[in-house]
Amino acid sequence: MKIVGDSEHFQQPYDNDDEYVSRTGFKKESEEAQALGMRLVALSKTQLDKMDLDEFLYDAILKSKLIKQKTEAYRRHLQYIGKLMRGFDHEPIQAALDKVLNKNNNEAAQIQIFEKMRERLLTNGDDEVQALLDQHPQLDRQKLRQLIRQANKELAKGPESKSSKELFKYLRSEIKD
Repeated sequence: MKIVGDSEHFQQPYDNDDEYVSRTGFKKESEEAQALGMRLVALSKTQLDKMDLDEFLYDAILKSKLIKQKTEAYRRHLQYIGKLMRGFDHEPIQAALDKVLNKNNNEAAQIQIFEKMRERLLTNGDDEVQALLDQHPQLDRQKLRQLIRQANKELAKGPESKSSKELFKYLRSEIKD
């Protein structure tokens, strides 16, 4: 009796199970969860406060900061954090982590935008004021013109200008994009 090509005899019980995860797949998911946990451990407490984390995970991450690094206890604690991470959906945590880590880059870009806007206002004057007011009608024309006039007077006397800094602060506080 030859059983060549008889697929019924060679089937495994998990072949029709869509939710089955192999040991290799499980290990890979565990390592990814632990790597995400390690990225969370590297954050400061204020950055962690900005994220919406589970209470147990948050406490475990804070406790890891008390354990001396490069010890066996630290390694085991990171594994514990990875175990906790396996119980959560990683996408929202990853999105919150990206948002917290990218905030500084966004702030730097915003500062550059406002600095360029201030420089254009100081060099072009009323034409640029009108263009800015067309884009942002909540700004006060009189205050803008007054700050620009004062800044130009101060810049003519020296490199530092208090009004120029005030103009930057005014633009940054009033324009919310």
